[in-house]
Formats: sequence, structure tokens, C-alpha cells
Amino acid sequence: MSLQDRINSRMDKEAFKNFIPSNAEEARYYEAVKRVKKIKGFYTHAVVYLVINIMIVIINIQNLKDGESYFQAHNFFTAFFWGLGLLAHGLSVFLPDFIMGKNWEERKIKEFMEKEKANKWE
Repeated sequence: MSLQDRINSRMDKEAFKNFIPSNAEEARYYEAVKRVKKIKGFYTHAVVYLVINIMIVIINIQNLKDGESYFQAHNFFTAFFWGLGLLAHGLSVFLPDFIMGKNWEERKIKEFMEKEKANKWE
């Protein structure tokens, strides 16, 4: 990838962040791209989790003394607590529609707009 390609890619990312859809089709596309990026971020997180924890297991096994068991609490701290973070990340990516409903965001925005309209001094 050339320097110019990288510059263009960054400009495209910045333009995408500031993108305002002009019709329903563009809005659906924008939301789909955002969702795909969240899923991709989760999968990247999961792969990094696996690779790093496999490396930690290998290092821990190599550092065992003769007759020492691998199954000690300190060998699982990283995997456990990072696993909790990975679980939270997965839930945030795959369950928001399940927990709050599909149109929760739109409903909340309308609710706040109506409250703001009702609180005007006019």
C-alpha cells in the first residue's frame, strides 16, 4: 500500500465519520457499515485474545518446575479478566437490539426532542 493510498484511506475514514445520509438507502448503508465495523472489531479482539493467551500458556508451561501443576490461579488471571472484557465487548456488539429493541435509539431521540419542545419558554 503506497503512502498516497494510506492518505486517501484516512481521508475516506474521516469523511465517513462526518457523513450525513441524504436518503433512507444511504442511511441504511451507513448503519450497515457501522455494524460491520463493530463486528470486525470484535473478531479482531477475539483473535488477539486467543493469540496472546496461547503465548502466555506456552510461556507458563515452559517456566513450570519439575512436578509443578499448571492449574494454579495465577496462570489464569489474564485469560479470565480479559475474557470478561471480551464477553462485554461481544455483548455490546451482538445484543444491543435484543436488549433495547431495534428502534430504541430513534425512540429515545424523539422522546428527548419532545421533552425539549415542551420545556421551551414560548
